[in-house]
Amino acid sequence: MANKEFVRQRIRIYADKDFDPAVDAQVEEVLRSNFNIHLPQRTSMNESLASATSDHEIIGLILQYRKID
Repeated sequence: MANKEFVRQRIRIYADKDFDPAVDAQVEEVLRSNFNIHLPQRTSMNESLASATSDHEIIGLILQYRKID
């Protein structure tokens, strides 16, 4: 399993900015403004991300980051 800081670094590279992948509002803002990705409404942010994983590799990385404890 990948190191949490390594995954965050990869996310930072894709987004070209630093943000906290664990904060829903920041994730939504970065996906919308940087990638023009509008997540579908689901009961949780993780479900929304999971349903949009194929839209961009950064979404998979964000989910991976959120799963690492």
